Parts: sequence; structure tokens; C-alpha cells
Amino acid sequence: MDQSKEQQILKKYKTIAVVGLSTNSEKPAHFVPKYLKEQGYTIIGINPSAKGDILGQKVYASLREIPEKVDIVNIFRPSGEAPGIVVEAIGIGAKVIWMQEGIVHQEAAEQAEKAGLEVVMDRCMMKAHRQSQEKLSA
Repeated sequence: MDQSKEQQILKKYKTIAVVGLSTNSEKPAHFVPKYLKEQGYTIIGINPSAKGDILGQKVYASLREIPEKVDIVNIFRPSGEAPGIVVEAIGIGAKVIWMQEGIVHQEAAEQAEKAGLEVVMDRCMMKAHRQSQEKLSA
């Protein structure tokens, strides 16, 4: 996927469900969503083992539990879990599947695209956002 498509996604959509949101501030699954929240995005965490809040927000056990509309499903889970997450994302009417750096699952990507979702694979959302900001200020 080209960077301009990523930038269009980041400009158009503002509600991001983060599957695998971490309580550990050292992990990308914590500091990437924190950065995005600081940039004005609505972050909704998915972490079945977390208790309470992460980043000051209620955390849900699954995408299906989220009471509001989700634009982007950002995946911070092993690649092998992507197909199940894609099925849930399709089920809740998400518009985009974004698999973080190191997460690649071609069949899951194809399944999402067949259902009409845009797909970004093996890319860090924070890096993509920073690149889009650099282009704006250049």
C-alpha cells in the first residue's frame, strides 16, 4: 500500500479499536495508541485479560462489546490471530484493518478486502501518522 492511501485513512477516520492494547508503557501496543490519542484520535482498547482502564479508557474483551462505531481496527496481536479479528471487524462494520509492523496475514487481508474494508499490513500507525505530519509541515 502506498503512503498516500495510509494518510487518507488517517485523515478520514478517527475512531480506532486497538486489539491487544497493552498496560505496559514500554510496549508499542501501549505507546503507539497513546501517541494516537494525543493526536486527537478516539482509542478503544481490546484486551480480554486487562482489568480496569488503559490510557484512561474502558477496555473491552472483544470488538463485539464496543457500544460505539469503530472506523479502524488496529491489530497488535500475533499474525495467526488476524483472521478471527478480521471476522469480528467485519461484523461490527469497521472500515479499515490496520496490522501493525511485523503483522502479516495475506488471507486475512484478502478476506477484509472482499468484505469492502481497506487494509494496511506490516506498517506502524504512529510512523505513518508522523510521516503525514512531516509532509504537512514541509
